[in-house]
Amino acid sequence: MTTVIIYALTATTLFSVGLYGFAIHPDLIRKIVSLNIMAGGAFLFLISLAYHTGSPEVDPVPQAMVLTGIVVTISATAFALCLARRIKEKTGQCLLEHRRKDTET
Repeated sequence: MTTVIIYALTATTLFSVGLYGFAIHPDLIRKIVSLNIMAGGAFLFLISLAYHTGSPEVDPVPQAMVLTGIVVTISATAFALCLARRIKEKTGQCLLEHRRKDTET
């Protein structure tokens, strides 16, 4: 196996674990961490795309996209944590609840 394939498989695994955590956990903090894990997988996949087999040069465009993505991810995480703190202050819990409307009349 080449390192590019190992990077791609690791990126896919990270993204899958993050997606699973995002779908399963109702806690907002765990959802934010899961989104960060998914972003890490996406960044690793972009880095694996930057390497060309048989060429010693690396494509700089995916690297620039990853650096930009890291800055955006840090900003979005800070914003999400501020929203989670405000939700905790208002409701007393940091969970997403799915409320069902009663259909009985």
